[in-house]
Amino acid sequence: MPSRTSYASALSPEFALLGFLAQHPAHGYELHQRLVTDLGQVWHVSLSQTYNILNRLEAQGFIAGTVQEQAKLPARRSFRLTAAGRRRFNTWLHSPAPCSVRTVRVEFTTRLYFAQALSPATVPDLIEAQTTEVRAGLRRLQNIQAEFPPNQMFNRLGLNLRIRQLASLLDWLAECRAALGLRA
Repeated sequence: MPSRTSYASALSPEFALLGFLAQHPAHGYELHQRLVTDLGQVWHVSLSQTYNILNRLEAQGFIAGTVQEQAKLPARRSFRLTAAGRRRFNTWLHSPAPCSVRTVRVEFTTRLYFAQALSPATVPDLIEAQTTEVRAGLRRLQNIQAEFPPNQMFNRLGLNLRIRQLASLLDWLAECRAALGLRA
């Protein structure tokens, strides 16, 4: 499970950018375009945010940039994944997302995209690990709900909504399996 430090960055498209670079080196604009084209319903990021994340990843040693001269055009920077960046990405790729609707929608969907592209054999295990994580979270919430006194109506209603959202995630994970042609 990711630490709190990596959890914060997991909700940033940094791992998506690392994943694109795991596929092949690219320049910043190309990376942003892939983010918009391939994961635009998952991530909403401006071009300047993309460049800020790339600068941070380079400063942290996870990617390395080189200047490419172009005839009659301004020079551009091409980025590649470093060994440290590849380790960081691979560790993230093979971990389930924390149990919340937002992290599953954003982080898990991104993981699933890259697992399918880079390591299709790991997809069934990734979906199963996420399903296990969601089931455990659902059980925790159901246990909490059982302890709430009846006069805590708004706490009970809020908790009930969270329980229903997690139950719908289990249905969605089953749909992921079916869409990818995997057995339940």
